[in-house]
Order: sequence, then structure tokens, then C-alpha cells
Amino acid sequence: MRLKQFLVLPRLPERIIALQELAQNIWYSWNWELVKLFIRLDPEMWERCYQNPVEMLSKLPQETLQRAAEDDAFVASLDRVYQKYRDYLNQKRWFHYKYPDYENEHIAYFSLEYGLDTGLPVYSGGLGVLSGDTLKSASDIGLPMVAVGLLYRYGYFRQFLSSDGWQQERYEENDWYHMPVQLVKDENDKPLRVSLMLADSPVQIQLWKVSVGVTPLYLLDTNIPENSSKCREITSVLYGGDKDMRLRQEIVLGIGGIRALRALGIEPSILHLNEGHSWFLTLERIRSLMHEHNLSFNEAAQFVWSTTVFTTHTPVPAGNEKFDPVLIHRYLANYINELGISWRDFLSLGRIIPGDESEPFGMTVAALKTAAFANGVSQLHGKVARQMWHNIWPDLPVEEVPIKAITNGVHLSSWISHDIDELYESYFGPKYRERPGAPEVWKRIDKIPDAELWRTHNRRRERLVFFARKRLKQQLIRRGASQLDIQQAEQVLDPQILTIGFARRFSTYKRGSLIFSDPDRLAAMINDPEQPMQIIIAGKAHPLDNPGKEIIKQIITYLDEERFRKRIVFLEDYDINVARYMVQGADVWLNTPRRPQEASGTSGMKAALNGVLHMSVLDGWWAEGYSDKTGFKIGNGEEYDNVEVQDKLEAEMMYSTLEREVIPLFYERDQLKIPTGWVSKMKSSIRMAGEYFSAQYMLRNYTDKFYIPALNFSRQLRADNYRVTREVTSWLDHMTQSWNEIRIEDVDVPDLGPTVYVGQTFPISIRVHLGSIKPDDVRVELISGRLDAQEHILNYQPLPANLVDEPHEPGSQNGTYTFTGEVSCVESGRFGIAARVIPKNDHLPHTLKPKLIAWW
Repeated sequence: MRLKQFLVLPRLPERIIALQELAQNIWYSWNWELVKLFIRLDPEMWERCYQNPVEMLSKLPQETLQRAAEDDAFVASLDRVYQKYRDYLNQKRWFHYKYPDYENEHIAYFSLEYGLDTGLPVYSGGLGVLSGDTLKSASDIGLPMVAVGLLYRYGYFRQFLSSDGWQQERYEENDWYHMPVQLVKDENDKPLRVSLMLADSPVQIQLWKVSVGVTPLYLLDTNIPENSSKCREITSVLYGGDKDMRLRQEIVLGIGGIRALRALGIEPSILHLNEGHSWFLTLERIRSLMHEHNLSFNEAAQFVWSTTVFTTHTPVPAGNEKFDPVLIHRYLANYINELGISWRDFLSLGRIIPGDESEPFGMTVAALKTAAFANGVSQLHGKVARQMWHNIWPDLPVEEVPIKAITNGVHLSSWISHDIDELYESYFGPKYRERPGAPEVWKRIDKIPDAELWRTHNRRRERLVFFARKRLKQQLIRRGASQLDIQQAEQVLDPQILTIGFARRFSTYKRGSLIFSDPDRLAAMINDPEQPMQIIIAGKAHPLDNPGKEIIKQIITYLDEERFRKRIVFLEDYDINVARYMVQGADVWLNTPRRPQEASGTSGMKAALNGVLHMSVLDGWWAEGYSDKTGFKIGNGEEYDNVEVQDKLEAEMMYSTLEREVIPLFYERDQLKIPTGWVSKMKSSIRMAGEYFSAQYMLRNYTDKFYIPALNFSRQLRADNYRVTREVTSWLDHMTQSWNEIRIEDVDVPDLGPTVYVGQTFPISIRVHLGSIKPDDVRVELISGRLDAQEHILNYQPLPANLVDEPHEPGSQNGTYTFTGEVSCVESGRFGIAARVIPKNDHLPHTLKPKLIAWW
């Protein structure tokens, strides 16, 4: 059967036509005034459409739209919001003021998922929500960012539980023509497409655009009739299928993503890979540079390395993506041949030990080797990542492995409740709107009266309880529960008592059932007649994670007991909407990961911004955010080899903290029945999160530390038809071939006698044989400091040693030179001195290359 297709749009009256444009920009998701307008049109329809304004407008009766157009108050509100939207699109922002010379550059951001809003389900959890918050915040501060991802036909699954508590998955097909995405057309008004080859199969890819404020996000779609069924399924399900499916998705994201940007006329100056899933984009950038600028593979790879940013999120080796080389060969053998390198050389890019034929191809390893700028997502995770990937740079001390730390953050306007937001605006002043995420704004938190902040938070707790009851009733109806059970759902939870929120992916290391370690003790706490508490739990397990599903089932089994039934609830189908209610309405946000397996975590940041106190193991971001003024800790940052011992000890610490600190402080009230001690902690928590854990703050760090340096190298290296790139690559080739000639022959320390005192400074002379390498091409450094028990130097800063400027210095004719420097003893104890040689070139972001280091 042949069809002629049409796209039918709702006929909006002229007075409210702006709703059409506003619905197509994700800006609506962080603007309560606009959301209120959609809710005013039809509150029930808004919820039925998963808060998707495009679908809602398509389903509203024409009389509803006409009635809104005749409502002068509605139209006036719409006009005001639309003007605010237009002003937002056109205003100058932080980046424009600080870096005006870079406005016309492009930073391309790649991620496998984006959590932008409930009505656009192309995300699964924390990684996607971080990506979404990054794009929103990039828009807020004016970063010239463009993003690329995949358009999943079914997205991630919707969760429901069987009567015995076992997680079930339901996949719903997305109707893109009723979502805030728009098909990209070419100059002939045809869908814009790019293509690539997977093995011998051509794959056509069409593009959809999502407007995130002023940041464009392009989603790639292979579900088109011209493709085979195997190719159409590539963009069917997020994190679904086997390794074969995952590899094809990542090839489409990386190689297809770069081709999509080129088809759009976008030539990004630098690339940011959010996790290693999109790593194949580096190959496509190299291929394009080789073909269009006649660069060799090494020259193109050098340029790509200098202009690539990579963020790793996984703190355990097993969690990093790896592929069997046989599988990669199946799909990319011809592509690799086109790059002019051997299969062995290609595989070495993804192997810690290049010659280890048994090692699979690691996407994280490949990304670390091909990105000059790499980071973990918290200070602790940066340390863990440096230890985990130390073997890529075996000759470097762990502390100097080139993986930095930039702590994650969250988009303020997306997660702060509208009640709290209005309170902040009233007391923080205009800068709260003008400079979102500016740390100085949050110093004004103490201006808010305790009573007003507490009253506002109480409203949010009440909203959370009513929302939880409503969801619980829906869950019971779907399961076919009795009428009595459904009626009793109206009585669960109490809007006036201490409420703990726990919501996250159910993975074993997150220990979702730790709170149930001693059920009797927990029951006594929640049912205490004077100081009760209650818990709201939510979260999904990966469809293939049976141990995670067992944790959920175990929790549901406990909740069937009468002693828990009215005080603890599990909300199914955790998504952005559920998360908002929970982080805005709980009193305490509980987190129980096994340290150091939580790379960052961001849900606690969202909670803290709303005055919800965080209680967690000192892992991820909380190792930075915690103080006794901002929240509660479980333990003191211990790490254990025996997980059973760890669980037992930390469960005891958790219960003790609840009993001795959390519960008493919450119920300690003044004459006005305000918990002033608790509110004081709320204010400190808000200030801490607002100053240091917003995505705007995070992106300013990325910009200053990574983006601007990378943009500068991009400009240097591509100037004069990539002349500097060719020169630097030739220089590196020479350094690599000649490096074995280098040896440190002597480090001369003066005779200081038996005792040296703190503060004493003395000269060091170093004799270095460089062979054919010039002294200007190396940096000779002194390493000094206190020694630990294993005779490792602690807390050092490498100090440069300078070439002795003697034209006729003996030995210089045979490649041996003298360098001198000074060392200071800054603390008492055993003291050590070492020396090393590393390459030096101002046209490289850094020269900490594997194997290019010589130690004394």
C-alpha cells in the first residue's frame, strides 16, 4: 500500500500563536511562568502528555484554544512570557563578555543520552541528565556549543512492578512529530541526510533538531525506509540489545555525528566527548583532515589530540566500554584501511598495553590516548581515575597522570522548585536572574528569614506527599489491588514529619537496601510516636541487571509488612518529573554508595539547592561538599576490602547518625515551632550547592581550564594550512625516535653535613646526555620533598632546572649538558631528591606522553 503523508498542525488562534514557537524550545522546561500557561489550558492533559507541550497542543480541542485566545489575562501573560523568551534568545551572556574573540567558534559536545525533560525520553539516568543540564547551562552562559546524540525510537524503558515486586519493562514508541524535535531539511526542503558504511551495508541517517534555549542539539535517526531492518534498529532502544548493537550505535554517533555537523555547515573547533561512547568521532575527524588538508595520519591525529576534551564517569574498570576486536573488524575494517594504518596500530589505540593481543579494545583507553584534555567528575573521582589508568603512562607518578578533575553540577532553574525560586528572587536581587550560577549571589541566603524558608519548604514536602499518594494509587490500580488497598493509599505518609528521599539507579554498589539492614531498628524509628520519620524510594535497575532487580524486590517485600506500609513507599517509573518532586520536597537526601564507586552523583546537589540536607557516604561530590554545617555524613571516608564488613559497619553508622543527629535536630523547635538549627543547616547547604555545584559553575571551569586552551591550540595548529601541525608532528616523531639517547648521568648535591633544616635552600647540578636532541626541546625538572615509607616523594611540585649558559662548556659537543636548579626543604622528616627529563614544546597542551620521560 502506498501512502501520501502530511504533517497536520493544530490551528492556534493568532493571539496565542506564540505557544507554537515556545513549545518547540526546551526553554519551557526551566520556565515556570510558561509551564503555568500550559497547565492553565488543561491540567489533566498536561500530565497525560508527560508534560510535553507539543503533544498537548496537538490534542487540545479547538474550543479550548479559542477560549484561551479570548482570555485577556491569559494572552497578557503569554505576551509577557514570549517577550522574556525573545529577550533570552538575544541577550549577551557571560561567555560573550569574557571571551568575545571566540564567539564564532564551535564547541561540539557528544553524548549517548540527553535528559532534558520528561516529555523527551532519550535518557536513562544520571549521565543523560548531566548532558541535558550541560546544554541548558551552556545556553544560559552563552557558550558556542552544539550537541550531538541519537534519536531513540523507543527511548529507555518505562518501569512497572509485578505483584511480587519484580521489575518489568515496557517500551513505548516515541512519536517525534508530537515532541519538541524538528526534522532538519536541506535547501530543497527534503530531509537532510548523511551516510556511512557498516561492513558492506550503507546506513542512511536523518537529523532532528532540539532547541535547548540557544544551544542546538542534533539527534541522529536511522529508522528510515531506505535502510535495512538491521540498520533501522540501530537507533531503536537506549542501552538495549547486545554488544553488536551497542557498537553500531556508537559508530553512528561518532562517525555519523561528525558527518552530520559537516552537512549542517558546522566545523567545530574542539570536541567534547561525554564518556567514551562517541570515541569513533576522533577517527572521522582524522579521516577528514587527511582527505581535505593532505595531512598524514599522525599529523591529523596530533591535531585531533590537541583539540579534544574527554570526560570519564566510570570509577571501576569493569564499567568502561570494551569491544572484541573481531566485532570492530566486522564493521570497520575497510574504514581503518582508508586511514592508512595497520589493524595492529589501530588496536593499540584502545589497549593499555599496545602489544597485548588478549586485551579487548577499550573506548575509555582510546579516548584517554587521543584527548589532550581529560577529566574525572569530582576531585575524588579524578584521583581514582589517575590510579585506574596509570598504566597508560607507567613512567609517570600517579599524581601526574594527565586526568584532571572538574566536578559535575546541575542546572539551577531546572531543579529548584518554583516556590523556592520565587523566594530566592525576592531576597537575592536581580543578579539571581542576570547571572545564574554566580557564586556571589548565594552569599545572600542569610537574608531570608528562617520562618519564611521553613514555611516554603513545608509546602514542598506537602506537594511531595500528595504526589506520592497519587502515584501509589495509580500503581495499585494498575496491579489490580483491592479497593481497600487503593483507599488506604490516601492515608500513607504524613506531610508534617521528617521525610527521607532515596532515588537512584538500582545497582549493587549503590546499596539501595542498606536502610533495611536492621528492619526492627528501622521500624522503631519510622513509627516513633514522638519523632517519626518516613521514606520515599524510587529508581530503576538496568533491564539486564538481575542483582539490581533483586534489591527492588527485596524492598517491596519489606513494604508489604504492616509496620512499614504507611511510612515507606516505592514510586515506580522514576523519571525527571518524579525526581523533581523528590529533590524539592524531601527533608533529607540519602545516598549509600560503596566508596569510591560513586564518580560524582548529582541528585544530592539538586536536593541541596532546595534546602534538602544531604546524608551520604563521603564519596563523589559529597567528599567536597560536606561539612558539619551543610549536612550529614556516614563514616569518615573509609574504604574497605571486604564489602560485607563495609555494609555492616556503614549500616550501623547510618542508623546512629539518624538516631543521634538527624531526627533530634529536625524535631528541635523554638517557640514559633521552627527548627532553627535545621534551617541553619539548610541555608549553609543551599549556599554551598549554589556557589560550587551548579552546571554554570562547572562549565565556567571547563571553559577556563579546557575549552579556551583547546581553542587556542586549534587556532595555532590549523593556521597557514596546518603548517604548525606538520612541524609539531615532525618534532614529536624525532623526539620519539631519539628519546632512548637521553640519560641523566649525574645529580650533584652539595655536601650539607649531617643535618639540614626546614627553610634551607641549596643548589643542584644535573648532567644530562641528550644525544641528538636539542636542550631547548626538553624540560629538565627537579622533584623533591618528604619521603613516605615506600620512599615515594610526597606533595611535590616539579621545579625547572636551567641550562648552564656556557658556549664552550666541556662535553656539550657530544650532546651532554649541565642544568642547575634550587631545592628548598619546606618540612621536616626524610627528604628525597630526584630529576627527570620530559619534552618541551609550546604548541602542545602538555607533553606528558607515554614513554617520553627519562628519570635519574
